[in-house]
Amino acid sequence: MSKYEFKTEIPQAEFDAFASSHPLSNLLQSYNWSKIKSNWGSMHTGVYEDGKLVGTALVLIKQLPLGFSMFYAPRGPIMDYTNGELMKFYFNALKKEGRKQRALFVKMDPAIEIGKYPSYDKDRPHNGNENLVPSIEAAGAVHQGFVTELSQAIQARFSSILDKPDDILAAMPKKTRKLIKEADKRHLQIISGRNELLDDFAALVEMTESRKHVNLRNKDYFAHLIDTYKDDSIIMLAMCDPGKILTECRNKLSDLEKQIEALPENQKKKRFTLEEQKASALKDIHNIEEIIQEVGSDQPRPIAGVLTVKYGRSCEMLYAGMDERFRRFMPQYKTYVENFAWAFDKGCEEFSMGGVEGSLDDGLTHFKDNFAPLIHEYIGEFDLPVFGLLYKPAKMMYEKKRAQLKEA
Repeated sequence: MSKYEFKTEIPQAEFDAFASSHPLSNLLQSYNWSKIKSNWGSMHTGVYEDGKLVGTALVLIKQLPLGFSMFYAPRGPIMDYTNGELMKFYFNALKKEGRKQRALFVKMDPAIEIGKYPSYDKDRPHNGNENLVPSIEAAGAVHQGFVTELSQAIQARFSSILDKPDDILAAMPKKTRKLIKEADKRHLQIISGRNELLDDFAALVEMTESRKHVNLRNKDYFAHLIDTYKDDSIIMLAMCDPGKILTECRNKLSDLEKQIEALPENQKKKRFTLEEQKASALKDIHNIEEIIQEVGSDQPRPIAGVLTVKYGRSCEMLYAGMDERFRRFMPQYKTYVENFAWAFDKGCEEFSMGGVEGSLDDGLTHFKDNFAPLIHEYIGEFDLPVFGLLYKPAKMMYEKKRAQLKEA
């Protein structure tokens, strides 16, 4: 008789107690993620060894044509991948359940890190976990390769993640600290909340969608995230007061003009400096007047925002948006750093800013590098074939539909 026992449904408290405290913990393997993916079916599976929970997997179930389905464990299963006996038992149990539900295969992408390094490190040092691939395959799974493009997998294989520093500001690059000071000079304020900020946040995300020609999510989806994760979720908005900034710029210009007028003729160097400052003040006034005219108001308004969810020892920045008309104010820098502080104050050890291309030389990677993260490289996807003869045609069909699954 096997010492292991498989169950298709683990109670939420027990499931999350295990999944949230495990080294492979990830938001996408939280019990409640199944509520977010409500257009998929789900199972909260687990394996017990002598009555103790030793593995869990939130398995999402996608219905396919002709009565078939697909199982998907995002960033799972969570277990000890050095234990070949446990792996084999869990995989066989998932295959057996898959046959009951006519699943063509089980797709998995466990949060096993095989490297952790700055994006500029050309050596991309690995930690040896890539050597787990043969043993995972020996348990019946098929590795889908060390892909490098975001489009080649459902979840990114490379993510920008900030480990908890002793001092957040001190850990930021000099350029970032300077931009945060600039934001402070413009009196940008960060406010935080949840449902009461949904309208403003959704509007900012919509602006980002229009600018980048991408489809993200809508207000209802954001509300669902907030209502599901409650105090472990937050929206942060950067608020700008254009009228206050304009008044301050005009006052500065007036003061400079008075200084220039009172300056003796022989102080040419001082006059040159003041004239330069005056030209800069005039430019600032022109810019803010232009923005006020474009937005049609000088009243305080949100110009950037983020939505973040905490699970276990990690925090995930899931969505962000910005009003491009205020890009000169660099509001995302102050917003991100305040968001980091919230996460680390809640006990997180790391903060994920999300996936990047494996080339590590695209604009998104360079932007995220402004916050001194490390690249976490994951082991990649595995397929667990359920019906052997149908796996190859099913995989071909899946490849055509992968983009749709990423958006679902």
